[in-house]
Amino acid sequence: MTVRSPRRPFITTMPDIPEIRVAADSRQWAQDGARLVLEATTRAIETNGRCLMALSGGSTPKTLYERLATPEWSDAVRWSQIELFFGDERCVPPDHPDSNYHTALITLVRPLRLRADRIHRMEGELPDATVAARRYEDRIRSVAGSSAPAVPCLDLVLLGLGDDGHTASLFPDTPALSDNDRLVTVGQAAQGVRTRLTLTLDMINRASMIVFLVMGAGKAQIIGRLLQPKTEADRKLPAALVRPHQGHVIWLLDRPAAAALTTMSN
Repeated sequence: MTVRSPRRPFITTMPDIPEIRVAADSRQWAQDGARLVLEATTRAIETNGRCLMALSGGSTPKTLYERLATPEWSDAVRWSQIELFFGDERCVPPDHPDSNYHTALITLVRPLRLRADRIHRMEGELPDATVAARRYEDRIRSVAGSSAPAVPCLDLVLLGLGDDGHTASLFPDTPALSDNDRLVTVGQAAQGVRTRLTLTLDMINRASMIVFLVMGAGKAQIIGRLLQPKTEADRKLPAALVRPHQGHVIWLLDRPAAAALTTMSN
């Protein structure tokens, strides 16, 4: 696998291999991420008249959201034609500091003054997480205009990455990872807020474009295992199972996150 950075950031290998994009620094990483969002949303809007986009939680996406809210990008992206969903959510109230919705609200939604009816949050505050998952599936189907058993196709899904290889709230060796009877299910984390809501792997893999957002040296080891797997355990990590049926995967990394990849060229 050849990883080139930073001027020609897309790396094309074989059809079933994801593209890897390595930015020189955090500023370039955010710019590259904003450009990907612009290109993917514009393409969806020009094709379908709107874009169905799922946001990621965690700390890293905040850097991208803050960049998208700057004047350089705020008018370039056609936000009025984008429906925003969430890939996962902690089972906390929407004003809780750990809420993915809350993070998106303060870094993206409020700065851009996005319409409330375009923001489709997961109801993490409901006492029964199974009910919350079912209600969110109903919301996705209603907005997408897709009845069961069909699986709607999101145009763009942003994903983060945990040190254990989890993505969204699909954790290793948990039932949520194999739940493909639903669009949304209940995930269980090993630490922090344990109970989560998450899109299922099947739902994610129906997306047209999936972008993993990863920064920092702390992610280098797991990136090496995912993008240059050596064992069957590496290949079974949740993030490694993100293989869209007809869509496209891009890994957006900074240099520290890409440090464990064995081939680097300028």
